[in-house]
Amino acid sequence: MTNSVSHPGRATPAGAGALASLLVALALGGCASSADFPTGAIAITLKPGDTGTCITAPCQVSLVMPPGQGSYEVTGNQIRVGTYPAGQTVNLGGYYESQKFVIVGAKVAPAYVYVPNQR
Repeated sequence: MTNSVSHPGRATPAGAGALASLLVALALGGCASSADFPTGAIAITLKPGDTGTCITAPCQVSLVMPPGQGSYEVTGNQIRVGTYPAGQTVNLGGYYESQKFVIVGAKVAPAYVYVPNQR
């Protein structure tokens, strides 16, 4: 049996802060989403209710629009992204920051993507 010993002043491993931030973001996002947690590098496809992680920035985000007729407006962090046809998988563009995507008027859960701060 081994005992863990804390060593004051010991350097934190590189990336530990980023990992902690990622785990917190996923835990908080998971409270308001489905059980789907897609991951992508360079690009990711989300469905309503997903909380996903894109490993690189910019991240090309696609969104599966809910079924229906006509089109829906999509916002990212409360800013209008565009209007897209129902039932299609659409390209929302490239993002350097984490986003909350809302499909206005669709009565579906928002989709979240975590994009790590690489600046």
